[in-house]
Amino acid sequence: MFQDITIEELRARREAGELVTIDVRSPSEYADSTIPGSLNIPFFNDEERAEIGTLYKQTSIQAAKERGLAIISAKLPSLIQEIGQIRGKKAVFCWRGGMRSKTTATLLSLMDIHVYRINGGFRAYRKWVVDTLGTFELRPKAFVLHGHTGTGKTAILRQLEAEGYPVLDLEALAGHRGSIFGGAGMKAHNQKTFEALLLERLIALQDEPYIVFEAESKRLGKTVLPDFLMNAKENGTPIRIEMPMESRVKRIMEDYPTAYKAEYLKGFYRIKSRIHTPIAAEIEACLQSDRIEPAVRMLLGSYYDPRYAYTGDQYGAEPEWTVSAQTLDEAVQGVKAYLDRMR
Repeated sequence: MFQDITIEELRARREAGELVTIDVRSPSEYADSTIPGSLNIPFFNDEERAEIGTLYKQTSIQAAKERGLAIISAKLPSLIQEIGQIRGKKAVFCWRGGMRSKTTATLLSLMDIHVYRINGGFRAYRKWVVDTLGTFELRPKAFVLHGHTGTGKTAILRQLEAEGYPVLDLEALAGHRGSIFGGAGMKAHNQKTFEALLLERLIALQDEPYIVFEAESKRLGKTVLPDFLMNAKENGTPIRIEMPMESRVKRIMEDYPTAYKAEYLKGFYRIKSRIHTPIAAEIEACLQSDRIEPAVRMLLGSYYDPRYAYTGDQYGAEPEWTVSAQTLDEAVQGVKAYLDRMR
């Protein structure tokens, strides 16, 4: 027979590398949010789930159960085979640890495939995330990267992370670059997914002497940063990155491919009224005619740089360390030189 495990037991086993989690909810439920790293092997697909839900509401519980049994009977061999082929210990879950995960675990047990069932399902996991973030206390010292748009702050973080430095990459967790054009070519995460990924990463970094992250605004794409993280930004040690205009334009051109012209125009129209009319008209003409580079240069000079200067004045903190660089590699080395003194 299968065994229920709590969220706390689940986390301990996953941290030890002992457990693969399997989300048996429908593909759309899985796409909306799941326990990070979980596989999706649905008990019902979206159409089947909708059909059963309609029977449950409009006919009877018994009719819904009978239809569900008919559907799952047809796909039972493939379901058991797919889950059985996964190596290692496994735990299944659905929305609240109910029929779908219980039936899956029971059927697998009958075939001598042992799995755990997560008590309370995804709903219990989500409650754990919300409750934990609501009382979270960040232990490591915060170092916060500041700098004008295009100075490569995100690229610096990712290079540092690749070299083993304790980095919190908020843009990767949110699926958004943070600017008005930051969603171009990216799949933005919703708040539930962002918070799950954020909490897992924060826990992994809690025993580090410090963490490094970028000075993001409260809202990042579709997501909102928790207050404790905003406080860490405001009270953390600032590190400012400085690069010449041409290096910044080059970096932006690398980060924002011309293939997303329609998204760039859409973003531009949201800020057009904040830019001096003749310059705004020139930027729009450049974007319309695929002359992205001069548009970027004008956007930096007429919108982003003045905006950064204003928010910098509001922020008020003088940087602990300023890195003046011509290239991304130079900027990375400059940040590392400072961080290595902290070890």
